[in-house]
Amino acid sequence: MTTLSERISQSAFDGSRLRVVLLLDLYDGAQKQFLEAYEHMRNHVASVPGHISDQLCQSIENPSQWLITSEWESAPPFLAWVNSEEHVETVLPLHSCVRDTRSLRFSVLRETGQAFSATPEQQHKGGLQPSPRVGDGVVRHALTFTVRPGSEKAVAKILAGYTSPSARVDDQTRLRRTSLFMQGNRVVRAIEVQGDLMAALRHVARQPEVRAVEEAINPYLEQDRDLDDANSARLFFTRAALPAVHHVAAEGPWPDEANRHALLYRAKEECGLAVARLLARQDEAAAEDPANPIVGSTVFQRDDIVVRLIDVNGPIDDHPALALGVRGHRKAAVLGRLLVDGASLVRGTERDISRFVTESDMQLITDRLAAPES
Repeated sequence: MTTLSERISQSAFDGSRLRVVLLLDLYDGAQKQFLEAYEHMRNHVASVPGHISDQLCQSIENPSQWLITSEWESAPPFLAWVNSEEHVETVLPLHSCVRDTRSLRFSVLRETGQAFSATPEQQHKGGLQPSPRVGDGVVRHALTFTVRPGSEKAVAKILAGYTSPSARVDDQTRLRRTSLFMQGNRVVRAIEVQGDLMAALRHVARQPEVRAVEEAINPYLEQDRDLDDANSARLFFTRAALPAVHHVAAEGPWPDEANRHALLYRAKEECGLAVARLLARQDEAAAEDPANPIVGSTVFQRDDIVVRLIDVNGPIDDHPALALGVRGHRKAAVLGRLLVDGASLVRGTERDISRFVTESDMQLITDRLAAPES
């Protein structure tokens, strides 16, 4: 028997403090410009809700290597900040100084030293991760963007017809699965990676078949981008980021016939986090039920866009309430009050729930699972 914490491989909702580590490699001679840019950024970040502290460190072995660490009360305020337009503008001056970056995020599990003598005021700013997550070795991430109304069929054809890139990135990293969905003019691309997510994203971006698809959909995007311009591409993919905030899997091996669905929840203004948190808690409770037909659930959230990716053992229509992500009329009503189009859920009848699930279920464009390595 595996415990629930062992089946939750990703979560932004454990209440623990967050440690963010940013590794940077500067261009030669860019230290002064970098320090000026950092001072501007540091003063701005200090006023962001949820931010506790940060440190700037320089390597004692290689002066071009720098490290920025920051501590946050929990993961949600950091994710809201790092995916905001404000963050994009704040870090823009750093790009001309930095050759390469790598961002890592960690929940604080245990600590020693000064933390034991923290004042009550300091202690309330976040706790420790209650237990380690074992997980399944898979990193999950998604991108979302919109295309011009009327171009949906053309975009779907382009996105469904490309040749899959090589799954093997390097000895440690491998592409596992890519699932692409559309609803209206919104596109959601969910990816699963074994190993280093950033290495996988860079690998995919370099593949000619993927580059051809990206170029082909450029004329249809509502947000213009130039993939030959590093800043334009960076801005687009930053705005498109749809981070996974929670993943839970049922116990035991997944059945081969499990069907993959993505449900789109349009939250009311500033209610996206509440929707994601509610769905995560309901999925945790459902995962404890051996009869639960949903073998895996990942909640993605950015601002007021929430997407719940589920793998269901059997047709989704057979279990509308579980597919929706809530149990009982009361929980359905709570969810409904948080959504732009959730009025029918407030009534909470089985017919209303089934209709909402049907309307929220995104169209699957392509779902590609890499073959096992021999």
